[in-house]
Amino acid sequence: MFFCYYDGEKDTTVPMELDDSKLNTGDFEFFNDGIRKVWNSQEEEWYFSIIDVVAVLTESANPKNYWNMLKSRLKQEGNETYTNCVRLKMKASDGKMRLTDCATTEQLLRIIQSIPSKKAEPFKLWLAQVGTERLEEMANPEKALDRGMEYYRRKGYTDAWIKERLQSKSIRDDLTAEWKRSGIESSREFAALTNILTKSWSGKTVQEYKKHKNLHKENLRDNMTNLELTLNQLAEVSATAIPR
Repeated sequence: MFFCYYDGEKDTTVPMELDDSKLNTGDFEFFNDGIRKVWNSQEEEWYFSIIDVVAVLTESANPKNYWNMLKSRLKQEGNETYTNCVRLKMKASDGKMRLTDCATTEQLLRIIQSIPSKKAEPFKLWLAQVGTERLEEMANPEKALDRGMEYYRRKGYTDAWIKERLQSKSIRDDLTAEWKRSGIESSREFAALTNILTKSWSGKTVQEYKKHKNLHKENLRDNMTNLELTLNQLAEVSATAIPR
């Protein structure tokens, strides 16, 4: 499977091959050869060709025109999702790299809600289910914990690993609280400090480690072994305790 990688320094997209055996298909429904995509490593975000998604869901003979009409309807409805979409270079049918409208997963799901198609219904039902679950979790936060643990079990994690992972979350929360107490607020500063800690025990920054494990949007800690989690916890516990 092929996709494009966004090179932020050169402001261009570069075709690359994607090992689809490593993909988390439960999180992404649009990974197939009929839909072009770009991975932005700086933002850790996938961008999908909107026209390709429209073509799959509507089977329109002219998906470009369909998307143009849909943009007009979204504008009339006061939905500004389309204005936040970006144009990225992707390989066109003529083999040339051409600019096309692209959307993130979140933007794409919002756009799909406005597409009257039988193929779009499963996504709409899923969104309704997720919304219901989030409301339940707001009323009863314990349900969020239960769903999280069940999710890990379905992914094949052992109870011992899940316990270790939950402990790592608690330790991370203590560390970020200590950083905030010290006056650190911006996400960039948090990321820089996290890179220093991760590199101290692994020899790699977070991005380098994710690349080593062939990860994209997936959480790095969710893909660590028990030993990796323990080493990471030791680094974070130390960083939390020393300033005190």
